[in-house]
Order: sequence, then C-alpha cells, then structure tokens
Amino acid sequence: MEELRIPVSVIVERRQAASAWVDHVWVPVAVLPAPTVARPWTVLHRHNGVVAYIAGQAEVALHPADALGYKANLDSGRPMLWVMLRPSLDEPGMELHRVLADPTEAEALISVGGSDVIEPVPMPGPVREALEAFVAAHHRDRRFVKRKRDRADPEALAARPRAGGAHGRG
Repeated sequence: MEELRIPVSVIVERRQAASAWVDHVWVPVAVLPAPTVARPWTVLHRHNGVVAYIAGQAEVALHPADALGYKANLDSGRPMLWVMLRPSLDEPGMELHRVLADPTEAEALISVGGSDVIEPVPMPGPVREALEAFVAAHHRDRRFVKRKRDRADPEALAARPRAGGAHGRG
C-alpha cells in the first residue's frame, strides 16, 4: 500500500466571540500548499479583534483504502481540506493536530464532538492536483451486484410431528 504525504501550512484566526460564555473562537481560514519556515503560531497580522497566525505545518496523509472518499471530495465541485485544532495548555491555547482530505473521516471526527475545532477550508490547487493523481492511481470502481435470494421452501415452515408421538410422550 502506497501512502502519500503532502506537506502543508495552516493559517488560523482567533476572533472575538459574540458570546457570554467564551471570549474568542478559533477559525481555520486557509491551507498553504507547502511547508513554511515560520515558527508555529507566528502572528501574521492583527486587525479589529482578529489575530491571524501561521498555526504550523502538517502533512495531508493519503491512504489507498480511502481513495473513494477522496474521489467524492474531488467530485463535489469544491474540494476541501479539514483542519483539526486541539486545545493546548501552551500559548496561544490551541495546537494544530491534523489536516484531512477525506470528508467521511472528517465527518466521523466532527460527530464525536468534544473541544476540538474541525473546519473545512478550500483545497489549494497543488494539493488538488496531487489528490487527483493519487485517486487516478488508487481508486477502483466496484461494480454493484444485486444478490438474489434463495427461493423459499414452503415445507420449511410446515408443522412437523414431535418425537415420541402426538403429545410428546413416549
């Protein structure tokens, strides 16, 4: 099984929240199609209560067994990557955990809930091209074959005499 790893960098924003319970929210906004030399959580800019960061580097890991999910992502017309952030005790309070290309895997992680942030961002062109090549090499359409039931045996449900006579006594 050939696995492909695509290095990327992630841009995240910390925005003021309009909530009585939290003072800010974390929003992944972009994935760059290359590693960065910037240190994780380098501030890119601050403007009107929004702080943009280079959250760091990750690898989009592609597995041949997941090619059907990647194909569905590409066929959607708007291919996405899902950025997963996880709360951290280190500043600024979040860490870049993963970047996913399989929508079914992302959906499964979202359904678990918890305090992780999992948000889709547009897939950059070079990542899309690598994903298209990977799908072309690993995806195989499987023909649907409808199974036919065995014909019912009308005698299978018929009443049978009990062992030892009509009343089960011997």
